[in-house]
Parts: sequence; C-alpha cells; structure tokens
Amino acid sequence: MAKRDSIVDIALLEHCLREDLNKRAPRVMAVLHPLRVVIDNYPEEQTEELEAINNPEDPSMGSRKVPFSRVLYIEREDFREDPPKKWFRLAPGREARLKHAYIIKCEWVVKDEQTGEVVELHASFDPETKSGGAKAGRKVKGTLHWVSATYALEAEVRLYDHLFLKVNPANVEDGSDFKANLNPNSLETLTSCRVESSLAGAAPGSRYQFLRLGYFCVDSVDSSKRKLVFNQTVSLRDTWAKIEKTQKSETGES
Repeated sequence: MAKRDSIVDIALLEHCLREDLNKRAPRVMAVLHPLRVVIDNYPEEQTEELEAINNPEDPSMGSRKVPFSRVLYIEREDFREDPPKKWFRLAPGREARLKHAYIIKCEWVVKDEQTGEVVELHASFDPETKSGGAKAGRKVKGTLHWVSATYALEAEVRLYDHLFLKVNPANVEDGSDFKANLNPNSLETLTSCRVESSLAGAAPGSRYQFLRLGYFCVDSVDSSKRKLVFNQTVSLRDTWAKIEKTQKSETGES
C-alpha cells in the first residue's frame, strides 16, 4: 500500500499466478474449440490407457491414465490447410505428435459442402512412435493436446480478457469516469468444450493447467457433476501468436 495512487502492471500479477500454479496445478488435457480427427489405421473397437504425468514440476503428484481411441478431438487452431512458415502443427501431409501418445499424419480433410469449413481430419498413426516406448526413433517438432471423442466430457469454459481497455482506467476524456474504459469483450463463454475423463467429479475450486492453454479453476457455484464449468485464471504464453504477430508486422499486415 502507498499513500499515493499507483498502477501495477497486470503482467506482474499474471507472472506471479503462473509461478505459483506451475508448481501446484495438475496437468490435464482440454480442447476448447474441437476439431474431429479420425485415425483410419487405428482399430475401431480398440482403446488404450496411456500414462500421463500429473505435474513434471512435482513428481510426487504421480500420474494418471488417459484413454486413447480411433476418434479424437484436437484444437481447431492446431490445423492449417495452408500453413505458413515455421508451422509445426497439423496440415495436409504433415505430422505432429499427440501428447503422451503417437505421431500422426494428416492424410485428407472433410469440408462442409455449404461453407467450405474443415469439419473433420483423417489421419494415420505410426504404432512405433508411442510416447515412453518409441521404437522408430523418429522425432517431430510439433506436439498437440487432444481428448478421446468417446470418453471426453463436455464442459463450459469461461475465458477472461483484461477488464479495462487502457492501462490506467482513470485515463478518460470528456468528463467520463473509469467505466468508459471497461472492455465489452472481457468475457467469452465457450459451451461445447471437451475435457479428459479424469476430470469427472472435479471438486469446485480445484485448479488445473490445461496443457498449452492456461490455468483454470472449477467454478464454485455453477459447476456440477452433470455440467462442468471452468473459469480461466491466467493464460500461458502463446509462442506461435508472437511469431505470427512479428510476421504480420514485417509484411505490413494489420
């Protein structure tokens, strides 16, 4: 506390949150914008339970089993039909590793006949590339999170952006008060997300790191066994977003 008004950068709070939750929060997989993937050469009726570490920062937190099946969901943004340079995620004819699982290759895509939007990917997997027991000795640069379409749970996820449009909310014009700087898009609610089955019955207030996405807590009021609701605490740094922003800056794109 200080006698004079002062402003502390929100990035400092976010940094402290990451530092704390990185050590305490179990890792899980969640897909916020699902894109269906069918692994054509994986047996239709087969399901594997893959070993997944709960927190690499704290081995005492142990591990869990994650179900793997022929049909999965990945993040829609992890696929590009026409990928730019330095793109290490999925694209037609390209490979990526599924976290805790196998290397897959995108073989072809299915599009909506009316909109042209990609609605499904068809892929192949290399059974010799299983995480923790790979025999092929092959490596790829991209690693994606995923969930099994058969076993994943549907969830609501609330994403929070900065509450104010300016660093100093009191910086207003025309005699307005700080409320003029409120961000009208500070909340985004996603209702068709998928989370891994280990989160069934997650207790209100529980905190998790959604791999590659950020830290989330179970809503203490709205979440239930029938409907899981997660609130974003803080995001993770998005390396690709920085690369893409730099490329647009270099080419003069807005």
